[in-house]
Amino acid sequence: MTQAQAQAAALDALTRRVTGPVIRPGADGYEEARRVYNGMIDARPAAVVRCATADDVAAVVRHAADLHLDLAVRGGGHSVPGFGTGDGAIVADLSPMQRVEVDDAARTATAGGGTTWSGFNDAAAAHGMATPGGILGTTGIAGLTLGGGIGYLSRAHGLSCDNLLSARVVTAAGEHLTASEEENPDLFWALRGGGGNFGVVTDFTYRLHPIPENVLVGLMFFELADGPAVFRFFDDMIDDAPREYGGYPAMHLAPPLPFIPEERVGQPFAAVISSWTGDMEEGQRFFDRFRQVARPAAEMVAPMPYPALNTLFDPLLPPGLQHYWKAAFVTRLTDDAIAAHLEHGARMPAITCAVHIYPVNGAVHDVAAGATAFGHRDATYAANIAGMWPDPAENEANIAWVRDYFAAIAPHSEVGGYVNFASGDEQDRTTDNYGANHGRLTEVKRRYDPDNLFHLNQNIQPHPVPLPRDARP
Repeated sequence: MTQAQAQAAALDALTRRVTGPVIRPGADGYEEARRVYNGMIDARPAAVVRCATADDVAAVVRHAADLHLDLAVRGGGHSVPGFGTGDGAIVADLSPMQRVEVDDAARTATAGGGTTWSGFNDAAAAHGMATPGGILGTTGIAGLTLGGGIGYLSRAHGLSCDNLLSARVVTAAGEHLTASEEENPDLFWALRGGGGNFGVVTDFTYRLHPIPENVLVGLMFFELADGPAVFRFFDDMIDDAPREYGGYPAMHLAPPLPFIPEERVGQPFAAVISSWTGDMEEGQRFFDRFRQVARPAAEMVAPMPYPALNTLFDPLLPPGLQHYWKAAFVTRLTDDAIAAHLEHGARMPAITCAVHIYPVNGAVHDVAAGATAFGHRDATYAANIAGMWPDPAENEANIAWVRDYFAAIAPHSEVGGYVNFASGDEQDRTTDNYGANHGRLTEVKRRYDPDNLFHLNQNIQPHPVPLPRDARP
Protein backbone atom coordinates (compact mmCIF):
# COMPACT_ATOMS: atom_id res chain seq x y z
CA MET A 1 0.00 0.00 0.00
CA THR A 2 1.38 3.40 -0.97
CA GLN A 3 1.55 6.27 1.48
CA ALA A 4 -1.31 8.00 -0.34
CA GLN A 5 -3.43 4.87 -0.12
CA ALA A 6 -2.64 4.51 3.57
CA GLN A 7 -3.66 8.11 4.24
CA ALA A 8 -6.87 7.63 2.28
CA ALA A 9 -7.65 4.49 4.26
CA ALA A 10 -7.01 6.37 7.50
CA LEU A 11 -9.39 9.13 6.41
CA ASP A 12 -11.98 6.47 5.55
CA ALA A 13 -11.63 5.15 9.09
CA LEU A 14 -11.90 8.67 10.53
CA THR A 15 -15.07 9.24 8.49
CA ARG A 16 -16.65 6.24 10.19
CA ARG A 17 -15.72 7.55 13.66
CA VAL A 18 -17.06 11.12 13.41
CA THR A 19 -20.57 12.42 13.04
CA GLY A 20 -19.62 15.48 10.97
CA PRO A 21 -18.47 15.38 7.33
CA VAL A 22 -14.84 14.79 6.37
CA ILE A 23 -14.26 17.03 3.37
CA ARG A 24 -11.33 16.03 1.18
CA PRO A 25 -9.67 17.63 -1.85
CA GLY A 26 -11.87 17.22 -4.92
CA ALA A 27 -15.03 16.75 -2.91
CA ASP A 28 -18.03 19.04 -3.19
CA GLY A 29 -17.59 21.90 -0.77
CA TYR A 30 -13.83 21.52 -0.37
CA GLU A 31 -12.97 24.87 -1.94
CA GLU A 32 -15.33 26.63 0.44
CA ALA A 33 -14.29 24.54 3.45
CA ARG A 34 -10.58 25.26 3.03
CA ARG A 35 -11.01 29.04 2.99
CA VAL A 36 -10.46 31.15 6.10
CA TYR A 37 -11.18 34.79 6.90
CA ASN A 38 -7.82 36.07 5.66
CA GLY A 39 -7.84 35.89 1.85
CA MET A 40 -4.03 35.95 1.85
CA ILE A 41 -4.07 32.36 3.17
CA ASP A 42 -4.42 29.83 0.35
CA ALA A 43 -3.62 26.52 2.05
CA ARG A 44 -4.86 23.12 0.88
CA PRO A 45 -5.42 20.85 3.89
CA ALA A 46 -5.58 17.07 3.59
CA ALA A 47 -9.11 17.20 4.99
CA VAL A 48 -11.47 19.52 6.82
CA VAL A 49 -13.55 17.76 9.46
CA ARG A 50 -16.70 19.57 10.50
CA CYS A 51 -16.77 18.53 14.14
CA ALA A 52 -20.26 18.31 15.61
CA THR A 53 -19.27 16.93 19.02
CA ALA A 54 -16.34 16.84 21.42
CA ASP A 55 -15.90 13.17 20.50
CA ASP A 56 -15.46 14.24 16.87
CA VAL A 57 -12.72 16.63 17.98
CA ALA A 58 -11.00 13.89 19.96
CA ALA A 59 -11.07 11.58 16.94
CA VAL A 60 -9.45 14.23 14.75
CA VAL A 61 -6.79 14.93 17.37
CA ARG A 62 -5.90 11.24 17.63
CA HIS A 63 -5.88 10.92 13.82
CA ALA A 64 -3.39 13.78 13.49
CA ALA A 65 -1.21 12.44 16.30
CA ASP A 66 -1.18 8.87 14.98
CA LEU A 67 -0.28 9.92 11.43
CA HIS A 68 2.08 12.75 12.47
CA LEU A 69 0.03 15.28 10.53
CA ASP A 70 -0.16 18.98 11.17
CA LEU A 71 -3.31 19.68 13.17
CA ALA A 72 -5.13 22.97 12.57
CA VAL A 73 -7.92 23.97 14.92
CA ARG A 74 -10.55 26.36 13.58
CA GLY A 75 -13.12 28.12 15.74
CA GLY A 76 -14.40 31.28 14.09
CA GLY A 77 -11.66 31.11 11.44
CA HIS A 78 -10.54 34.72 12.03
CA SER A 79 -6.88 33.93 12.76
CA VAL A 80 -4.98 36.52 10.72
CA PRO A 81 -1.93 34.21 10.32
CA GLY A 82 -4.27 31.48 9.05
CA PHE A 83 -3.62 29.05 11.91
CA GLY A 84 -7.02 27.44 11.25
CA THR A 85 -5.65 25.69 8.19
CA GLY A 86 -2.42 24.45 6.60
CA ASP A 87 -1.09 22.66 3.56
CA GLY A 88 -1.52 18.93 4.13
CA ALA A 89 -3.00 19.51 7.58
CA ILE A 90 -6.04 17.88 9.12
CA VAL A 91 -8.44 20.64 10.15
CA ALA A 92 -10.70 20.30 13.18
CA ASP A 93 -13.41 22.77 12.16
CA LEU A 94 -15.62 23.53 15.17
CA SER A 95 -18.05 25.76 13.26
CA PRO A 96 -21.00 23.35 13.81
CA MET A 97 -20.51 23.71 17.59
CA GLN A 98 -22.31 27.01 18.14
CA ARG A 99 -24.94 26.40 20.77
CA VAL A 100 -25.17 28.98 23.60
CA GLU A 101 -26.93 28.10 26.86
CA VAL A 102 -27.63 30.91 29.35
CA ASP A 103 -28.24 30.26 33.05
CA ASP A 104 -30.10 33.30 34.38
CA ALA A 105 -29.84 32.31 38.02
CA ALA A 106 -26.10 31.69 37.91
CA ARG A 107 -25.44 34.53 35.45
CA THR A 108 -23.36 32.26 33.26
CA ALA A 109 -23.36 31.16 29.64
CA THR A 110 -21.84 28.03 28.10
CA ALA A 111 -20.99 28.16 24.40
CA GLY A 112 -19.54 25.73 21.89
CA GLY A 113 -16.04 26.26 20.56
CA GLY A 114 -17.25 27.30 17.11
CA THR A 115 -19.44 30.13 18.40
CA THR A 116 -18.89 33.66 17.11
CA TRP A 117 -19.32 36.73 19.26
CA SER A 118 -22.39 37.84 17.32
CA GLY A 119 -24.16 34.59 18.19
CA PHE A 120 -22.98 34.69 21.79
CA ASN A 121 -23.94 38.33 22.29
CA ASP A 122 -27.40 37.84 20.81
CA ALA A 123 -28.07 34.91 23.14
CA ALA A 124 -26.78 36.70 26.24
CA ALA A 125 -28.50 40.00 25.42
CA ALA A 126 -31.84 38.21 25.23
CA HIS A 127 -31.34 37.74 28.99
CA GLY A 128 -30.11 41.31 29.56
CA MET A 129 -26.48 40.28 29.99
CA ALA A 130 -23.10 40.17 28.26
CA THR A 131 -19.49 39.22 28.83
CA PRO A 132 -16.45 41.07 27.45
CA GLY A 133 -15.98 40.12 23.81
CA GLY A 134 -14.20 41.66 20.87
CA ILE A 135 -14.76 44.38 18.29
CA LEU A 136 -16.18 42.29 15.41
CA GLY A 137 -19.18 40.00 15.64
CA THR A 138 -17.66 37.54 13.16
CA THR A 139 -14.71 36.80 15.47
CA GLY A 140 -14.79 33.43 17.22
CA ILE A 141 -15.05 33.29 20.99
CA ALA A 142 -12.36 30.61 21.15
CA GLY A 143 -9.34 32.36 19.67
CA LEU A 144 -10.20 35.68 21.26
CA THR A 145 -10.63 34.22 24.76
CA LEU A 146 -7.58 31.97 24.64
CA GLY A 147 -5.37 34.91 23.67
CA GLY A 148 -6.86 37.22 26.30
CA GLY A 149 -9.87 38.98 24.83
CA ILE A 150 -9.85 42.79 24.56
CA GLY A 151 -13.06 44.62 23.72
CA TYR A 152 -15.57 47.34 24.55
CA LEU A 153 -16.40 45.92 28.00
CA SER A 154 -12.83 45.26 29.14
CA ARG A 155 -12.43 48.40 31.24
CA ALA A 156 -15.69 47.56 33.03
CA HIS A 157 -15.39 43.80 33.43
CA GLY A 158 -11.90 42.66 32.40
CA LEU A 159 -10.71 40.55 29.52
CA SER A 160 -12.72 37.69 28.03
CA CYS A 161 -10.33 35.26 29.72
CA ASP A 162 -10.91 36.96 33.09
CA ASN A 163 -14.57 36.00 32.79
CA LEU A 164 -13.93 32.39 31.80
CA LEU A 165 -15.16 30.11 34.60
CA SER A 166 -14.42 26.72 33.08
CA ALA A 167 -13.55 25.02 29.82
CA ARG A 168 -14.04 21.55 28.37
CA VAL A 169 -10.80 20.56 26.65
CA VAL A 170 -9.63 17.80 24.34
CA THR A 171 -5.94 17.26 25.06
CA ALA A 172 -3.14 16.14 22.76
CA ALA A 173 -3.73 12.61 24.05
CA GLY A 174 -7.35 12.79 22.88
CA GLU A 175 -8.67 12.89 26.43
CA HIS A 176 -11.59 15.00 27.66
CA LEU A 177 -10.79 17.26 30.62
CA THR A 178 -12.50 20.05 32.50
CA ALA A 179 -10.30 23.02 33.30
CA SER A 180 -11.35 25.38 36.11
CA GLU A 181 -10.05 26.77 39.36
CA GLU A 182 -10.97 23.43 40.98
CA GLU A 183 -10.12 20.96 38.20
CA ASN A 184 -6.78 20.98 36.39
CA PRO A 185 -6.06 24.53 37.57
CA ASP A 186 -2.68 24.65 35.84
CA LEU A 187 -4.35 24.05 32.49
CA PHE A 188 -7.07 26.57 33.32
CA TRP A 189 -4.41 29.16 34.13
CA ALA A 190 -2.66 28.56 30.81
CA LEU A 191 -5.83 28.71 28.71
CA ARG A 192 -6.47 32.26 29.90
CA GLY A 193 -3.98 34.04 27.66
CA GLY A 194 -1.71 31.23 26.45
CA GLY A 195 -3.45 30.77 23.11
CA GLY A 196 -4.32 27.45 21.50
CA ASN A 197 -1.17 25.71 22.72
CA PHE A 198 -2.67 23.26 25.20
CA GLY A 199 -5.68 21.58 23.64
CA VAL A 200 -8.94 22.13 21.81
CA VAL A 201 -11.56 23.89 23.91
CA THR A 202 -14.95 22.50 22.91
CA ASP A 203 -17.03 24.43 25.48
CA PHE A 204 -16.48 27.74 27.27
CA THR A 205 -18.43 28.78 30.37
CA TYR A 206 -18.38 32.51 31.09
CA ARG A 207 -19.49 34.83 33.86
CA LEU A 208 -22.17 37.23 32.59
CA HIS A 209 -22.81 40.84 33.59
CA PRO A 210 -26.03 42.87 33.38
CA ILE A 211 -26.04 45.15 30.34
CA PRO A 212 -28.52 47.96 29.59
CA GLU A 213 -30.94 47.55 26.72
CA ASN A 214 -28.96 50.20 24.83
CA VAL A 215 -25.41 51.48 25.13
CA LEU A 216 -24.30 54.89 23.89
CA VAL A 217 -22.00 54.68 20.88
CA GLY A 218 -19.91 57.48 19.42
CA LEU A 219 -17.83 57.62 16.24
CA MET A 220 -15.92 60.91 16.07
CA PHE A 221 -13.54 61.78 13.22
CA PHE A 222 -11.12 64.65 13.79
CA GLU A 223 -8.87 66.49 11.37
CA LEU A 224 -5.26 65.31 11.45
CA ALA A 225 -4.20 68.73 12.72
CA ASP A 226 -6.36 68.14 15.80
CA GLY A 227 -5.07 64.61 16.31
CA PRO A 228 -2.26 65.48 18.75
CA ALA A 229 -4.59 67.35 21.10
CA VAL A 230 -7.29 64.68 20.94
CA PHE A 231 -4.86 61.80 21.54
CA ARG A 232 -3.09 63.67 24.39
CA PHE A 233 -6.44 64.34 26.02
CA PHE A 234 -7.37 60.66 25.69
CA ASP A 235 -4.12 59.59 27.29
CA ASP A 236 -4.56 62.05 30.16
CA MET A 237 -8.15 61.03 30.95
CA ILE A 238 -8.17 57.25 30.43
CA ASP A 239 -6.51 56.31 33.75
CA ASP A 240 -9.35 57.82 35.77
CA ALA A 241 -12.18 57.53 33.25
CA PRO A 242 -15.39 55.90 34.53
CA ARG A 243 -15.40 52.20 33.80
CA GLU A 244 -18.63 52.63 31.88
CA TYR A 245 -16.43 54.13 29.16
CA GLY A 246 -15.11 51.60 26.65
CA GLY A 247 -13.62 53.68 23.85
CA TYR A 248 -10.28 53.93 22.07
CA PRO A 249 -8.31 56.32 19.83
CA ALA A 250 -7.80 55.24 16.24
CA MET A 251 -6.53 56.14 12.80
CA HIS A 252 -8.95 55.59 9.90
CA LEU A 253 -9.67 56.53 6.35
CA ALA A 254 -13.26 57.77 6.50
CA PRO A 255 -15.55 54.94 5.42
CA PRO A 256 -18.63 55.44 3.22
CA LEU A 257 -21.10 55.91 6.06
CA PRO A 258 -24.14 58.23 6.03
CA PHE A 259 -22.67 60.73 8.50
CA ILE A 260 -19.43 61.15 6.51
CA PRO A 261 -19.58 63.92 3.88
CA GLU A 262 -19.22 62.28 0.48
CA GLU A 263 -16.21 64.40 -0.45
CA ARG A 264 -14.36 63.27 2.73
CA VAL A 265 -14.77 59.52 2.18
CA GLY A 266 -11.35 57.89 1.92
CA GLN A 267 -9.48 60.75 3.59
CA PRO A 268 -7.36 60.12 6.72
CA PHE A 269 -8.62 61.14 10.15
CA ALA A 270 -7.71 60.76 13.78
CA ALA A 271 -10.73 59.13 15.40
CA VAL A 272 -12.18 58.20 18.75
CA ILE A 273 -14.53 55.23 18.88
CA SER A 274 -16.54 55.38 22.11
CA SER A 275 -19.02 53.26 24.01
CA TRP A 276 -20.80 53.96 27.31
CA THR A 277 -22.74 51.42 29.33
CA GLY A 278 -24.09 53.76 32.01
CA ASP A 279 -26.66 56.53 32.15
CA MET A 280 -27.23 58.01 28.67
CA GLU A 281 -27.15 61.67 29.73
CA GLU A 282 -23.96 61.10 31.68
CA GLY A 283 -22.48 59.41 28.64
CA GLN A 284 -23.41 62.35 26.42
CA ARG A 285 -21.66 64.69 28.85
CA PHE A 286 -18.58 62.48 28.82
CA PHE A 287 -18.50 62.42 25.00
CA ASP A 288 -18.77 66.22 25.06
CA ARG A 289 -15.29 66.30 26.59
CA PHE A 290 -13.83 65.27 23.22
CA ARG A 291 -15.76 68.05 21.45
CA GLN A 292 -14.28 70.54 23.89
CA VAL A 293 -10.79 69.52 22.75
CA ALA A 294 -11.56 69.81 19.03
CA ARG A 295 -14.58 70.01 16.79
CA PRO A 296 -15.22 66.69 15.01
CA ALA A 297 -15.15 66.87 11.23
CA ALA A 298 -17.83 64.16 11.24
CA GLU A 299 -19.57 62.24 14.00
CA MET A 300 -22.32 59.81 14.83
CA VAL A 301 -23.53 59.44 18.41
CA ALA A 302 -26.52 57.21 19.08
CA PRO A 303 -27.85 54.56 21.47
CA MET A 304 -27.88 50.99 20.20
CA PRO A 305 -28.03 47.46 21.63
CA TYR A 306 -24.65 46.07 22.66
CA PRO A 307 -24.82 43.28 20.01
CA ALA A 308 -25.22 45.97 17.35
CA LEU A 309 -22.13 47.79 18.63
CA ASN A 310 -20.18 44.55 18.42
CA THR A 311 -21.12 44.10 14.73
CA LEU A 312 -20.77 47.75 13.70
CA PHE A 313 -17.68 47.19 11.55
CA ASP A 314 -18.66 43.76 10.18
CA PRO A 315 -20.10 45.04 6.86
CA LEU A 316 -16.84 46.90 6.12
CA LEU A 317 -14.70 43.80 6.74
CA PRO A 318 -16.14 40.81 4.88
CA PRO A 319 -14.26 37.50 4.65
CA GLY A 320 -11.66 37.32 1.92
CA LEU A 321 -9.74 40.57 2.42
CA GLN A 322 -5.95 40.40 2.53
CA HIS A 323 -4.73 40.75 6.16
CA TYR A 324 -1.36 41.55 7.67
CA TRP A 325 -1.22 42.92 11.24
CA LYS A 326 1.31 44.02 13.83
CA ALA A 327 0.82 44.70 17.53
CA ALA A 328 2.49 46.46 20.44
CA PHE A 329 1.68 47.06 24.09
CA VAL A 330 1.97 50.68 25.15
CA THR A 331 2.24 52.38 28.54
CA ARG A 332 1.68 56.01 27.48
CA LEU A 333 0.84 57.87 24.27
CA THR A 334 3.87 60.12 24.25
CA ASP A 335 4.14 63.09 21.93
CA ASP A 336 6.60 61.18 19.75
CA ALA A 337 4.31 58.15 19.60
CA ILE A 338 1.34 60.32 18.64
CA ALA A 339 3.43 61.97 15.91
CA ALA A 340 4.35 58.54 14.54
CA HIS A 341 0.69 57.46 14.50
CA LEU A 342 -0.39 60.58 12.66
CA GLU A 343 2.43 60.39 10.13
CA HIS A 344 1.97 56.74 9.22
CA GLY A 345 -1.79 56.70 9.73
CA ALA A 346 -2.08 59.45 7.12
CA ARG A 347 -0.47 57.03 4.63
CA MET A 348 -3.04 54.29 5.27
CA PRO A 349 -3.36 52.45 1.95
CA ALA A 350 -6.97 51.20 2.02
CA ILE A 351 -10.27 52.23 3.51
CA THR A 352 -10.55 48.85 5.23
CA CYS A 353 -7.26 49.34 7.13
CA ALA A 354 -7.41 50.48 10.74
CA VAL A 355 -5.14 51.34 13.62
CA HIS A 356 -6.83 50.92 17.01
CA ILE A 357 -5.20 51.68 20.35
CA TYR A 358 -7.29 49.72 22.85
CA PRO A 359 -7.10 50.61 26.56
CA VAL A 360 -6.36 47.58 28.74
CA ASN A 361 -6.67 49.28 32.11
CA GLY A 362 -9.60 49.58 34.51
CA ALA A 363 -10.86 46.12 35.46
CA VAL A 364 -8.01 44.52 33.51
CA HIS A 365 -5.59 45.96 36.06
CA ASP A 366 -7.68 44.59 38.94
CA VAL A 367 -6.41 41.09 38.08
CA ALA A 368 -2.97 40.18 39.41
CA ALA A 369 -0.20 39.81 36.83
CA GLY A 370 0.27 36.09 37.50
CA ALA A 371 -3.39 35.18 38.04
CA THR A 372 -3.84 34.23 34.38
CA ALA A 373 -1.45 33.57 31.52
CA PHE A 374 -2.16 36.97 29.93
CA GLY A 375 1.25 38.46 30.45
CA HIS A 376 0.95 42.23 30.08
CA ARG A 377 -1.27 43.50 32.89
CA ASP A 378 1.00 46.53 33.31
CA ALA A 379 0.20 47.94 29.86
CA THR A 380 -2.24 50.80 29.36
CA TYR A 381 -2.95 50.08 25.68
CA ALA A 382 -2.76 47.34 23.09
CA ALA A 383 -2.05 48.97 19.73
CA ASN A 384 -3.10 47.11 16.60
CA ILE A 385 -1.92 48.04 13.11
CA ALA A 386 -4.45 46.14 11.03
CA GLY A 387 -3.55 46.08 7.36
CA MET A 388 -6.67 44.92 5.46
CA TRP A 389 -7.23 45.41 1.74
CA PRO A 390 -8.98 43.63 -1.14
CA ASP A 391 -6.37 43.36 -3.92
CA PRO A 392 -3.59 40.72 -3.62
CA ALA A 393 -1.56 42.72 -6.15
CA GLU A 394 -1.06 45.33 -3.41
CA ASN A 395 0.26 42.90 -0.80
CA GLU A 396 3.94 43.83 -0.99
CA ALA A 397 3.39 47.57 -0.70
CA ASN A 398 0.75 47.30 2.01
CA ILE A 399 2.73 44.84 4.12
CA ALA A 400 5.61 47.31 3.91
CA TRP A 401 3.28 50.04 5.24
CA VAL A 402 2.37 47.89 8.26
CA ARG A 403 6.01 47.06 8.99
CA ASP A 404 7.15 50.67 8.61
CA TYR A 405 4.36 51.83 10.91
CA PHE A 406 5.29 49.22 13.51
CA ALA A 407 8.96 50.20 13.32
CA ALA A 408 7.99 53.82 13.93
CA ILE A 409 5.97 53.14 17.10
CA ALA A 410 8.25 50.39 18.46
CA PRO A 411 10.63 52.81 20.26
CA HIS A 412 7.62 54.19 22.13
CA SER A 413 6.14 50.80 23.03
CA GLU A 414 6.72 48.05 25.55
CA VAL A 415 8.41 44.80 24.63
CA GLY A 416 5.84 42.41 23.18
CA GLY A 417 2.43 42.62 21.57
CA TYR A 418 -1.02 41.11 21.99
CA VAL A 419 -0.91 37.55 20.61
CA ASN A 420 -4.35 37.85 19.01
CA PHE A 421 -3.05 40.70 16.84
CA ALA A 422 0.32 39.13 15.99
CA SER A 423 1.13 38.15 12.41
CA GLY A 424 2.33 34.73 11.32
CA ASP A 425 5.98 35.80 10.98
CA GLU A 426 6.42 36.67 14.66
CA GLN A 427 7.59 33.39 16.17
CA ASP A 428 10.78 35.19 17.18
CA ARG A 429 8.63 37.50 19.35
CA THR A 430 6.67 34.73 21.06
CA THR A 431 8.52 34.96 24.37
CA ASP A 432 7.98 38.72 24.50
CA ASN A 433 4.35 38.47 23.41
CA TYR A 434 3.52 36.12 26.30
CA GLY A 435 5.50 38.32 28.64
CA ALA A 436 6.57 37.36 32.13
CA ASN A 437 4.39 34.25 32.11
CA HIS A 438 6.19 32.55 29.22
CA GLY A 439 8.35 30.34 31.45
CA ARG A 440 5.38 28.96 33.36
CA LEU A 441 3.49 28.47 30.09
CA THR A 442 6.38 26.34 28.83
CA GLU A 443 6.00 24.07 31.86
CA VAL A 444 2.27 23.63 31.28
CA LYS A 445 2.87 23.03 27.57
CA ARG A 446 5.38 20.30 28.40
CA ARG A 447 2.83 18.66 30.70
CA TYR A 448 -0.15 18.67 28.33
CA ASP A 449 1.44 18.71 24.85
CA PRO A 450 5.02 17.44 25.11
CA ASP A 451 5.23 16.65 21.38
CA ASN A 452 3.85 20.04 20.34
CA LEU A 453 0.91 18.64 18.42
CA PHE A 454 -0.77 22.03 18.86
CA HIS A 455 1.89 24.07 17.11
CA LEU A 456 -0.16 25.96 14.52
CA ASN A 457 -0.51 29.04 16.74
CA GLN A 458 1.69 31.68 18.34
CA ASN A 459 3.63 28.70 19.51
CA ILE A 460 5.06 27.95 22.91
CA GLN A 461 7.74 25.31 22.56
CA PRO A 462 7.56 22.52 25.16
CA HIS A 463 11.34 22.17 25.05
CA PRO A 464 14.15 24.61 24.29
CA VAL A 465 14.78 24.96 20.58
CA PRO A 466 18.26 23.52 19.80
CA LEU A 467 20.81 25.85 18.31
CA PRO A 468 21.74 25.28 14.66
CA ARG A 469 24.71 22.98 14.42
CA ASP A 470 27.06 25.73 13.21
CA ALA A 471 26.02 27.98 16.13
CA ARG A 472 26.77 25.47 18.89
CA PRO A 473 29.85 26.11 21.02
